[in-house]
Amino acid sequence: MAARSPWWIAALVVSTVFVGWRLAGAGSYAPHVAPAAPPQESGHAAALTPAPSASVVETASPERIALGKALFFDESLSEPRGTSCASCHDPAHAFAGMHGSTIGVPLGSRPGHYAKRNAPSLLYLRYVRHFHLHWEEDAPLVDAYGGFFWDGRIDSLVDLVRQPLLNPDEMNGQSAAAVASRIATGPDADAFRREFGAALDDPETAMRALGLAIEAFLLSPPMAPFSSRYDDYVRGRAPLTPLEMRGLRLFKDSAKGGCAACHKMDDGSKSPERSLFTDYAFDAVAPPRNRAVPATRDPAYFDLGLCERRDPEYKAQAEQFCGSFRTPSLRNVAVRAAFMHNGTFHDLRDVVSFYATRSTHPKRWYRQGVVFDDVPAAYREYVQVDKAPYNRQEGETPALDEGEIDAIVAFLGTLTDAPSPSR
Repeated sequence: MAARSPWWIAALVVSTVFVGWRLAGAGSYAPHVAPAAPPQESGHAAALTPAPSASVVETASPERIALGKALFFDESLSEPRGTSCASCHDPAHAFAGMHGSTIGVPLGSRPGHYAKRNAPSLLYLRYVRHFHLHWEEDAPLVDAYGGFFWDGRIDSLVDLVRQPLLNPDEMNGQSAAAVASRIATGPDADAFRREFGAALDDPETAMRALGLAIEAFLLSPPMAPFSSRYDDYVRGRAPLTPLEMRGLRLFKDSAKGGCAACHKMDDGSKSPERSLFTDYAFDAVAPPRNRAVPATRDPAYFDLGLCERRDPEYKAQAEQFCGSFRTPSLRNVAVRAAFMHNGTFHDLRDVVSFYATRSTHPKRWYRQGVVFDDVPAAYREYVQVDKAPYNRQEGETPALDEGEIDAIVAFLGTLTDAPSPSR
């Protein structure tokens, strides 16, 4: 990647760290995430430190959690009715999914309307940190970490909930008043009033209460179960198969898969919380353009990811972030229906093969003849090409052969949590 260090990035780092500290002390604004890492702390090291919120995880009442769960599955909140949060965040797919869509991004509540991006898993959200920037000593560019959504634009689950609810291409709830009215006449009205009193009398208060309830459910213990075979392995309760162990070694090998560089884990620790399989950072890996997404019919359309942030606390347009998206956790990755921010892949083996051969066999993936075709030409210099397995030239031998790809896929299958009746 290009080595640039413009003056405004340093200023942005200082201002964003200040903002991170301010938000962390803002009480109910974002109570469930830890403060931004101090400037001297390594972003990668910080990402391995779990950051659950005692204020939400430990104090939410069973009644609030139950209400949040009921609202999460309530199909009466959309317009037209029939689409709930769970429609796109299906428990059968690790709380990800496509709502019956076959194009890689979820179908909205109305025919012909689709979400902009692939729906991420909602498991393990209690470990997500505030969005913040960090500049490693001697690093050529600043790094970004944390926040919710693929672009990290929200730090509060309470605020996050309203976005899919009111998005016309998702649940199409139309307005806070309309959503409050549906709750007031829906199956959860009595429980809502018992928990939040007269909140339904004011639409904005009702939306915040709705967010608080769903937040309580999403941060409840069953939503971070640590019940996979990998978790049993690090606890010393069960072995992995020889193929899975080979995959684990390749996953960690910086000269082979190199996966653990971004999908952080610590198999030497008996605490599964040390293996979240993400560093919550942002990277530009340039998956192929998903031409099934209706927006891509316009050749000028590009999803620019992190550099599209418009929130008041992040106004600088850092071109190095264009095309960067937050690294997802690989926990439960084997049960998901679509992969990458644009949902361009539907098979996990294809994803691993893409990483292994993107640089050595680009024509296999970019079939229109343009490498990094879902990133504007002006920003392609920021696509990750330095680390394995990307650091090879076209025509060279890939970092992983077919058997090694199979081994990594087998290992990733050990990250699937056991089914839980409580979910």
